[in-house]
Amino acid sequence: MKKIVVIDDERPVLMTLEALLKRRGYDVHLAPTAAAGVSAIEKIAPDLVLQDLGLPDADGLETLRKIRQSHPELAVIILTAHDSLNNAIESIKLGAFHFISKPYAPEELLNVVSRALEQRELQIETQHLRAEKAQLSKRLEEVEQQLAPVFASRRMREIEELLKRVSPSDANVLISGESGVGKEVIASQIHRLSKRASGPMVKLNCAAFPQNMIEAELFGYVKGAFTGALNDFPGMIHEATGGTLFLDEIAEMPAELQTRFLRVLQDREYRPLGSTKIIKADFRLVAATNRNIEEALRCGNLRQDLYYRLKTFHLEIPPLRDRREDIPSLVSIFAKRFSTQMNKPEPQITPEAFRFIMEYSWPGNVRELQNAIEHSIVLSENGVVTEKQMPRELQLPPALQEAATKPVNGDTLNLESREKDAILKALAQCHGNKKKAAEILGIHRPTLYNKMKRYGIEL
Repeated sequence: MKKIVVIDDERPVLMTLEALLKRRGYDVHLAPTAAAGVSAIEKIAPDLVLQDLGLPDADGLETLRKIRQSHPELAVIILTAHDSLNNAIESIKLGAFHFISKPYAPEELLNVVSRALEQRELQIETQHLRAEKAQLSKRLEEVEQQLAPVFASRRMREIEELLKRVSPSDANVLISGESGVGKEVIASQIHRLSKRASGPMVKLNCAAFPQNMIEAELFGYVKGAFTGALNDFPGMIHEATGGTLFLDEIAEMPAELQTRFLRVLQDREYRPLGSTKIIKADFRLVAATNRNIEEALRCGNLRQDLYYRLKTFHLEIPPLRDRREDIPSLVSIFAKRFSTQMNKPEPQITPEAFRFIMEYSWPGNVRELQNAIEHSIVLSENGVVTEKQMPRELQLPPALQEAATKPVNGDTLNLESREKDAILKALAQCHGNKKKAAEILGIHRPTLYNKMKRYGIEL
């Protein structure tokens, strides 16, 4: 209900205006003096003021000036029997919305009141939009400051520019890339830069639940919907209302559930398990996968119709080995973060240790780099990180680096492939020591040399 303060020293006028305005549904507060009017304005924060110029305790124009100085956003309509062009001009100069001479027609007054309140609503909406824009700009600056030192490579700069344009919209975004490249970080940045930033960001890893549980987690359920459903559960879609829903590893979602979720994206409504109630869906979708998109489509892990709905914008994050320009800045960020957490001085990384960092293949991408820097700072002494504090994988020859973190291939029956993987793994465990590797494998050193030559393993 809109609140209006009426300032007039004539009681009949006050009573008449009160009755007239209340019939239109306004909350009316009466003030017979300038002082009472100013006090009412401070107390109730009205949407509009109707003020007479002929007041017993103060000059009407001076009262208008004080009101406008302390409340410049407040609309004031001047009512007076002292009709003069000078009064009208002076009132408008001081910021009055309108000037009405007594006597006035009720409908004329109500029309002016209605227009003043509409303008006030428009001003408030404009202020909110400006505030939202300012907040969005501030968040954008914060993210830019956070990301600027990271995005040194051309490809990541391109992604950064696209991120700025895409995030404020409500469009679906699909993020693809190897494990550890930072897909979830990118998703969080999209949420922070979006118009839904004040809402929740709900994350669901589709690979983290058994297939028969993903549907319940996503859509929710009512009590008794299935065995073990002892209470109502709203589901992730409901929890993401007004915010962003991030579905990680979307290609791991069962095909039949992908079909149902596609319907949610199309109709913007869904039904919890065991319920007959249709609920409106209000979320922005960001999805991610570490699978090769073309292969996932070909194998049926990702439905084409869902893919086309998801890929309004597709951000493909390159692996760290293909953007080594980003490594120095990432190292600096992680070093500052972990040294602060551990209450240690930010370490100096020796040239030899840094060479290991730059030459390593980083099969685990940014996540592995982060863990390696944390590992090194834990072991650092006297504010210095040497190659000895680096994880062992970084100190291996390039031919053995990936083998150190890669499990022996057990998905193929090809003996040669499995033998080569086993040799690489043994050499990595022994830090390239061929004698120890041969002992682990149960073969003689000459046999190991021959097999390394056969498989093209050079150390």
